[in-house]
Amino acid sequence: MRLSLTSHASFAGRRPVLVVVADGVGVAPAGPMNAVTEAATPTLDRLSDSRLYRTLLAHGPAVGLPSADDMGNSEVGHNALGAGRVFAQGAKLVNAAIATGAIFESDEWAAVIERSRTATLHLLGLHSDGNVHSHTDHLYALMRRAVAQGVRRIRIHILHDGRDVDPRSALTYIAQTEAVLAELNEIAGVDAAIASGGGRMRITMDRYGADWAMVERGYWCHTHGVAREFASATEAVETGYAESDDGDQYLDSFVVADENGPIGTMADGDAVILFNFRGDRAIEISQAYEDAEFDHFDRGSHPDVLYVGMLQYDGDLLVPTNHLVAPPKIDRTMSEYICGTGLHSFAVSETQKFGHVTYFWNGNRSGYFDEELETYIEIPSDNVEFNTAPAMKLREITESTIELLHSGRYAMGRINFPNGDMVGHTGDLKATVDAMQVLDDCLEQLLTAIDQVGGVLVFTADHGNADIMYTESADGEVTPKTSHTLSPVPFVIHDAFYADEYRLTGLADAGLANVAATVLNLMGYDAPEGYAPSLIEFVS
Repeated sequence: MRLSLTSHASFAGRRPVLVVVADGVGVAPAGPMNAVTEAATPTLDRLSDSRLYRTLLAHGPAVGLPSADDMGNSEVGHNALGAGRVFAQGAKLVNAAIATGAIFESDEWAAVIERSRTATLHLLGLHSDGNVHSHTDHLYALMRRAVAQGVRRIRIHILHDGRDVDPRSALTYIAQTEAVLAELNEIAGVDAAIASGGGRMRITMDRYGADWAMVERGYWCHTHGVAREFASATEAVETGYAESDDGDQYLDSFVVADENGPIGTMADGDAVILFNFRGDRAIEISQAYEDAEFDHFDRGSHPDVLYVGMLQYDGDLLVPTNHLVAPPKIDRTMSEYICGTGLHSFAVSETQKFGHVTYFWNGNRSGYFDEELETYIEIPSDNVEFNTAPAMKLREITESTIELLHSGRYAMGRINFPNGDMVGHTGDLKATVDAMQVLDDCLEQLLTAIDQVGGVLVFTADHGNADIMYTESADGEVTPKTSHTLSPVPFVIHDAFYADEYRLTGLADAGLANVAATVLNLMGYDAPEGYAPSLIEFVS
């Protein structure tokens, strides 16, 4: 059945409505650690003084995550923005599946165990409790259950985090995992060990095809044992710390080796589980293991392994084919309603966040709802460390967006400005301040353009990051903070033709899911049934 929108009874709407998602730009107290408030941002300052300004929750239950201690992320944030409702997300789904035992009752788990009883079980994933891409508790649950069901040889391939957790915390997680491994190795016949690893921004966890060389390095490290050799993961990290000032996410790849060479190479008949639950940085490595016609790099003697994801990371492309936990089924997204009503819309960002305003915005759905009505523009990201180019592609995103607005064709558009998040993740305060100043300048250009075409601009963010760039301990020790934050995010409507037809509702505990109904109201439509309430109410 084709979905469609109902016209609002009293407000004809102003179009186009442009939604600007300033990725990673949260709202936190001003101070030297806040790159947002340290930057010169006259445009943002003016918007924050508007009577159509408020903040929104962008973490924890407000975006489908288990608790208020769980940081939001770009994927769940864009899911909520595009769907207009909150769906249980990655960590919450996996937690429930482990708690109920459902994860171990699946055909996929049974197949893993059957193979691994006579071969090796390989567990690959981000090695932290950051709960954004993965959680070490999930790793431990899988290992313990596998051993209980007769698996005797386990190899772990760890990806250092340093981004969703403290920048140099890898040794803490290695020590925790080594303790679990020691516990399992007390069981007769069990041989479980860390076999390989490296920083998440050096190997394996690329996204959107931005740097296949990262995936290649990770594949050869985990699969064939091609990397610098060490006696242990601890030795590899300690050496990395001694040789550079890099945080964990930038540490080079390593393999653990003994007198016979690398201890964890993969072979025909083995099983591999990627225990990450978040999709964007899991798709490419999944394709490298699964695709028969894979051509992004030479895989060498590619072993015949059973590859299983924690979730299915792309439901349309079916990547991977086998997965332990079903992802949320997100239907009736804003884009589907807009297309069903016959309205034209667009989405623009650079490669690093293009999937967020398309795939994630559309409910984890690849491609178009209606290619005749939708325009997607991806501006290629530069393959550089983002603090060296803090503007990223904001100016190109802005130019493309202004051109689309002036075409007169579109009723709605959404764009993502990625640099608050991507530069913020580097921990470089000065570069992030520079990033915010570029963002502010580009936002001013968009405000001018939206006024010229008689439309409305909605400015918000998907989670915090740039708003807290470091933490300070009681004894004054300063530590860069490269992870997302628990901060709320800004929400403001810029409407140059505003004549008191509507006002903010004052809705308590509103979050990103409330944006969709608001955008549709501003376009002149009622929100679909079941959508989270609008942030505006019309004055009769």
